Amino acid sequence: MKAYILDAYDKGNQLRLGEMPDPVVGPDDVLIEIHATGLNVIDSKIRNGEFKLILPYKPPFVLGADFAGIVTRVGANVTRFAIGDAVYGSPRQGRIGTFAEVIAVDQADVALKPANLSMEEAASIPLVGLTAWQVLVERAKLQRGQRVLIHAGSGGVGTFAIQLAKHLGLHVATTAGTSNLDLVRELGADTVVDYKAQDFSDLLSGYDVALNSLDGTTLAKSLKVLKPGTKLISISGPPDPVFARQQGLNWGLRQVMRLLSASIRRKARRRGIDYSFLFMQANGEQLSSITTLIESGAIRPVVDRVFPFAALNDALAYIDTGRAKGKVVVSIR
Repeated sequence: MKAYILDAYDKGNQLRLGEMPDPVVGPDDVLIEIHATGLNVIDSKIRNGEFKLILPYKPPFVLGADFAGIVTRVGANVTRFAIGDAVYGSPRQGRIGTFAEVIAVDQADVALKPANLSMEEAASIPLVGLTAWQVLVERAKLQRGQRVLIHAGSGGVGTFAIQLAKHLGLHVATTAGTSNLDLVRELGADTVVDYKAQDFSDLLSGYDVALNSLDGTTLAKSLKVLKPGTKLISISGPPDPVFARQQGLNWGLRQVMRLLSASIRRKARRRGIDYSFLFMQANGEQLSSITTLIESGAIRPVVDRVFPFAALNDALAYIDTGRAKGKVVVSIR
């Protein structure tokens, strides 16, 4: 199969288009002909080597964690899908590789594609949709009427999380650049802070949860807007000891994670706030719930640009600029 291959960790390194062996299909797997793949900031971070201590990838390997496509083969134990089904999803850790023509994925990580979306639109959803779901529904357990701050509202996770939060009946505040203020308002944000002209920590207070996807300075300042007894959840780090245990990291790496997060955990404890790091987990059942929301019209995809497969490196370079509104997608077929 044709695939874009990472030969070595390096910031800004271009991926090599080449041939890779077709994936082995296990008894619980479905083989998927990929029609479109979504790009994410984490793709760049993995390429740069930022996660090489905690993720099990050794070059050469294929990047990519979002797909939409057609099932072409099923393993012996597969009961949820049949050949010809249009599906989408995000493969579990250790099995990424959607920058390719085909991929084998455990059936538990796959859902039927929303009927009202194109392949390109569907490919934009899984990683950001599952991240938002696992923060707001699973980790934060937010209830109607509570208040959430979602940073970077015009980004991939932000555009989805705002819509999900409004569906859950939450009051949503978000930060965005001047040119994106109208977009996040259209998605449902109640309070919008122009980070280029305003300091959110001076304007907001009394929030129940903050979702951080930005830098350490923003993370620490987010503590100021939260009430005691609430949660600060970061998807951009630093990883915490709980995450290290869940990943099964060795003693040395667990101590590294403890040290990396020591400062923010200490500051959070002083304010009576729970800090945690969240790394999205593949989950086909949750994605099926997201499908229902999309088909009902409660959530819509936000796609900035669609690149052809031949221009995948250009798409990654565009991700690196940080200017994308919503998601960047590559059409493979």
